[in-house]
Amino acid sequence: MKEKLLQYLGVERYRVGHSEKLISALGAFLGIALIFYSSSYFLQDASSYLVVASMGASAVLLFAVPHGPLSQPWSLIGGHLISAVIGVSCAKFVPDIFIAASLAVGLAVAAMYYCHCIHPPGGATALSAVVGGTAVHELGYQFIVTPVLINVIAMLGVAIAFNYVFKWRRYPAYLAQKARSRESMKTTGFSYGAITHEDFVYALSELETFIDISENELLKIYELVTHRHQEIAMRYQELKHGHYYSNGENGDLWSVRQIVDWAETEDSGEEKLIYKVVAGAGRRSSGVMSKNEFSRWARHEVMRDENNWRRVEKEADL
Repeated sequence: MKEKLLQYLGVERYRVGHSEKLISALGAFLGIALIFYSSSYFLQDASSYLVVASMGASAVLLFAVPHGPLSQPWSLIGGHLISAVIGVSCAKFVPDIFIAASLAVGLAVAAMYYCHCIHPPGGATALSAVVGGTAVHELGYQFIVTPVLINVIAMLGVAIAFNYVFKWRRYPAYLAQKARSRESMKTTGFSYGAITHEDFVYALSELETFIDISENELLKIYELVTHRHQEIAMRYQELKHGHYYSNGENGDLWSVRQIVDWAETEDSGEEKLIYKVVAGAGRRSSGVMSKNEFSRWARHEVMRDENNWRRVEKEADL
């Protein structure tokens, strides 16, 4: 019941280390500190806080998910500036504030879609231009430059400089992709094989909905998965009593077995072992086979990680 509720709510368990979380928090702190200063310089009253609020949402994207499509420079720049233009226009030409506010956000969403710069905080920027009060309204279209453009430049500068220090986080995503490609070709000479960039583009277009992941990130995932899949199969000498193993299949064919008993005789691989299926196809069943047969079935050792099964890296056995 608990698991179904979590799935229904879309609760994700972020598999990110503490250092990455703290780095993201520090980057957001530095970005907003600079933004707050620049906004308060141009807007002297409480209206400045509304503008900072939309940039705070941008900070989450740029420092928590710097490689996501919604976080890239054009999304940040276009999302805020286009939304600011729409927001100021609605504030000036639509007298009813309720209609103006709703229209500003709706038009901003459509414009960001058509201009390929979807950035959720842009909606807040459009709204701020309408409900920001007298100080914002008096700025008129100057609001687009001061403080919005100034804040965007400041946030972009901090994101590039701060994330560059950590090579796995380099921003924009293009820099990280170049670094990964060079390293991958140097160490493995790996190529994408049968699945091409165009295949992923076609697959994304068929979904007919916005997916917060780029084709390049999908290709990276494919590279990691297929590279691991092509590794040498397990040998019977690697099997361990009481440990869990997966066949590495997809969908309904996937299965995890635990070795619960085996014969301690000559080391030929023909000794029998008893296993039970603990997850996937055939769950709660058991069987008997030789160590050789089991090693041919098993793709890799796995371990329980909260509510998921995670592959055990070979280094962990040392």
